[in-house]
Amino acid sequence: MISSSPRFPAFGPATNPEGPRYAIYFAPDSDTLLHRFGSSWLGRDAVSGTTLEQPTLGTIDANRQAELTATANNYGFHATLKPPFHLRDGSTAEQLLEEAAAFASGRAPFQIRLVARDLSGFLALMQKESKAEMRELAADCVRHFDPMRALPGEAELEKRRASGLSAQQEEMLQRWGYPYVMGEFRFHMTLTKRIKDDSERDALMQEILKHGTEALATSVTVDAISVFHQENKTAPFTRLGRFAFAG
Repeated sequence: MISSSPRFPAFGPATNPEGPRYAIYFAPDSDTLLHRFGSSWLGRDAVSGTTLEQPTLGTIDANRQAELTATANNYGFHATLKPPFHLRDGSTAEQLLEEAAAFASGRAPFQIRLVARDLSGFLALMQKESKAEMRELAADCVRHFDPMRALPGEAELEKRRASGLSAQQEEMLQRWGYPYVMGEFRFHMTLTKRIKDDSERDALMQEILKHGTEALATSVTVDAISVFHQENKTAPFTRLGRFAFAG
């Protein structure tokens, strides 16, 4: 049985627990159809920081649309590789960017196909077929950048546990600071919050398929990682740097 007491590595505390957070994402480059679709759908371009007009939806009014996409809008259009974390005391944003460049220099690009799916009530873009390359990329990101991660506080841990975690997820939370990594990882690019109403969820899915037809028609090349940055708890995540694979 897994202990409820955290067993984190002996890394340091955050320099400022209320300050900036960082994350390693897969985020399509700004000149791609996928980026344009995802950013428009969420109503914000996380690269430029620009607020965008969301597409008009047939059966859902603009206010409800904004409500359904607000959380995903705040995080920016992306797929998480290394979940958001505070830097530990002694680490800097400049060092994180240097590590990201070094990490990317040894990776080789690969391709995936995306489809829209219902992920436990959330609507998201997911891989049509799970790729070993994607699982390896995510796991390597979690491991590689972990020495720069500050230990999460008890309040953050309890927030993660609130939805109920399996024994494996609790173990991931204690070791890596987030329950849905390694064997629990599922590639997804979130497009909505959790929608309980089946008919509303079905209506949103049809709109995603309609507006995302062109973006989902071709394979996506995973050829870079991006470092995203959130200045404080109320600020949106924006891209701090993009690092192309050179392996």
